[in-house]
Amino acid sequence: MDVIFGVLLALLIIVALSVTTTILVVRAIVKRLRRSRAVGGAVLRTRARVATGPRGKVLRLRVRLRESLESGRAALDVAAHGDGPRGDLTRLFRRIQHEGESLDLQLRLMESETDATALSRELPTADGRVDQVVDLIRRLRSAVAAGLSGVSDDALAELHADVDREVAALHAGVQELRLLNQGDALGGRPRPIRPAA
Repeated sequence: MDVIFGVLLALLIIVALSVTTTILVVRAIVKRLRRSRAVGGAVLRTRARVATGPRGKVLRLRVRLRESLESGRAALDVAAHGDGPRGDLTRLFRRIQHEGESLDLQLRLMESETDATALSRELPTADGRVDQVVDLIRRLRSAVAAGLSGVSDDALAELHADVDREVAALHAGVQELRLLNQGDALGGRPRPIRPAA
């Protein structure tokens, strides 16, 4: 009997540890998914597509705001890896991001509004604020693009000149080879090679 009791106790401990481990792993995964921007954005976009009326409009404003802030963040990441001038873009984006996060909190509060009439009255103001943030991000992205294009324009012009020189040198070399080959085919002496200009 003691052996059976010991085996059952060991199985019970193994099952308890397995269940506890599974619960802890599931909780960690759920926490990570809740913090994930990609998952949060996908859930928000899905809710915005499904919702109708003023609440749906608020959700669509949140999606637009979130996508705009993500595009600004992506532009700054590109600028950080590029050689172009950055200036105060990072500091400015942090300010825009702070305002965007405050606006997102206001939109979340509006989303919980139960009075559709009150929500409809507040929507134009919120829409205008989102437009302002989107415009600021668009201007920031243009500044990043202008900084990158100046560097790449110069590099491309230099590269174009190098390619033109190389093509001209190769063309001169091919012409010289043809002349040498013609001299050999006619039984004549090879002509002296002239340096390419």
